[in-house]
Amino acid sequence: MLGETTRDRKAERREATRQEILEVAWSLVREHGLAQLTLREVATRIGMRPPSLYTHFASKNAIYDAMFGSAWLEYEQLAARARVTLPAHPRARVRTMARNFFDFSVADLARYQLMNQRTIPGFEPSEHAFAPSVRVVRQTVELLGEIGVTDRGDVEILFALIGGLVDQQLANDPGGDSRSRLLDRAVTMWADGVGLPPGPE
Repeated sequence: MLGETTRDRKAERREATRQEILEVAWSLVREHGLAQLTLREVATRIGMRPPSLYTHFASKNAIYDAMFGSAWLEYEQLAARARVTLPAHPRARVRTMARNFFDFSVADLARYQLMNQRTIPGFEPSEHAFAPSVRVVRQTVELLGEIGVTDRGDVEILFALIGGLVDQQLANDPGGDSRSRLLDRAVTMWADGVGLPPGPE
């Protein structure tokens, strides 16, 4: 009929297959670690011959690239939803932002390692895959700027504090909360250092 959009069923099937490959890849890296991912195992899990994977991803690093981009996009979307309910008070805002990133990070070791650590020799994310992380950092800097934190060094110290606690939690107490319980204290120390006004605890 006139006015109807013609569906590209071939493209839809191709995209569905790509998503299935990525889901299987995530499942495997969560089971065995990022470095242990093999195209043969991905193909076996899907029921596909290994050479057929190359019609969807040119290499294993291309799969990592898509995983990297999807992980950061997932966090970007979470942060965007959280942004509309962020507290107005500077310290409460920073605590909430830190908690959101911390909880997202410790929920999935493999995802965090791919997003924030260089655990895959020779892998560098493409500009396209890296774009969501750039937007997240830019938006975080904007939110901190709104409460008077404009020095880039102060921002980097905050990132390092949160990332360090995430690393310690995942390395020494996976599934626990020992570093989670230190997060608010660390943010308070940082807030004191950058001169944020005291506020509700």
